[in-house]
Amino acid sequence: MSVSGRSSTPAHRAAVPSASVTGAGSRAPRLAFAAAAAAALLIGAAAPGVAAPAGERAAQGEHYVALGDSYSSGPGIPQQTDTVCGRSDRNYPSLVANAVGAAEFTDVTCAGADTTHMAGSQESVPPQLDALGPDTTLVTLGVGGNDLDLTGVITRCVLVAYLSPYGSPCKHSFTLFGTDEIGSRINSTAPKIDAVLNEIHARSPQARVLLVGYPSLLPDDGTACRQTIPLAVGDFPWVRDKEKYLNTMLAQRAGADYVDTYGPSVGHDACKAAGDRWIEPADSAEGAGFHPNATGHRSMADAVLATLND
Repeated sequence: MSVSGRSSTPAHRAAVPSASVTGAGSRAPRLAFAAAAAAALLIGAAAPGVAAPAGERAAQGEHYVALGDSYSSGPGIPQQTDTVCGRSDRNYPSLVANAVGAAEFTDVTCAGADTTHMAGSQESVPPQLDALGPDTTLVTLGVGGNDLDLTGVITRCVLVAYLSPYGSPCKHSFTLFGTDEIGSRINSTAPKIDAVLNEIHARSPQARVLLVGYPSLLPDDGTACRQTIPLAVGDFPWVRDKEKYLNTMLAQRAGADYVDTYGPSVGHDACKAAGDRWIEPADSAEGAGFHPNATGHRSMADAVLATLND
C-alpha cells in the first residue's frame, strides 16, 4: 500500500497548539469544532458521477482519499504523523485503508478544517480537494462542525455556566428573541456540504463517497458531569441535541452514504471514566480534549467499514 507524502510533508502544515474544552488557544486542534467562521465555498456544483461496482474496485485495489477536520485527523493520538494538522497513524482513515488493503491512500485530514478548506487553502495547507483524481475510488469526508464556530459555542457555554450552574444559560444565550442561532448555522452549512460533495464527484466520478458523522460527545440521556466538563447542568442535553441536529443534517445530504458514528459511541462519551470513554474530556496522553481517542477512532473505522459493506 503506497501512502501519499502529503500526510507528512512540512509544506502542507499550519501550526496547531493543544485544544481543551474551554477553547484555549486560537489555533488548537479544535474539536470538530475549530474556529474558522463559515464562509461561502467557492467551488462549482457538478452532477454526481456513478461509482464503479464494489467488486471492480476491490479487484483493482481502492485508491482512497480521506478528507476532513480534527475528528478525522486524530489530534493528540500517538503516533502523530503530522503535528501541524494533528494527524495520527491510528485515525479512522488509516485503519480503514489498512482494512480494505488500499492500493493508494492519501490522508489530508486536518484539524481546524471547515468547508472552505476543501477547495481553498488552510493557511499553509493546500486545498484538501486537490488530493482527488479521476482514479480515486473511495473518499471519506468528515466536515461541518467547524463551520458552526463550536469552539466559540463551547467557550461561551463554559463561561456562562459560572453564572447559572444548574440552569441552561448557554441555551438561553443562543435562543434569544426566539431564534435558534445554532440551528440556523447548521442549516446554512448544509448547502456548503452539498457543494463539497458535488465537487468530489466532479473530480472523482468513479469514487464511492462516505460522509462521516460525529460521535457522541456528551451523555445521550442528557445527564451532566460538571466535575469533568464545566457546563451548566441544563446545557448538557442542549449541546447533545445540537450535535444530533448536525448529524441529522449530514445524514440528509445527497451524493454520499452517511456513516453513523454517534449510535455506536453512545455510552462512551467524555463523561465516562478512563477505559470506558472514547472521547477525551481534556488534553491527555490519549488524545486532544473533546476529541475521540484511539478506541473512538477504532469505532469510527468499524462504522465506515460496515457502511462500505452494505
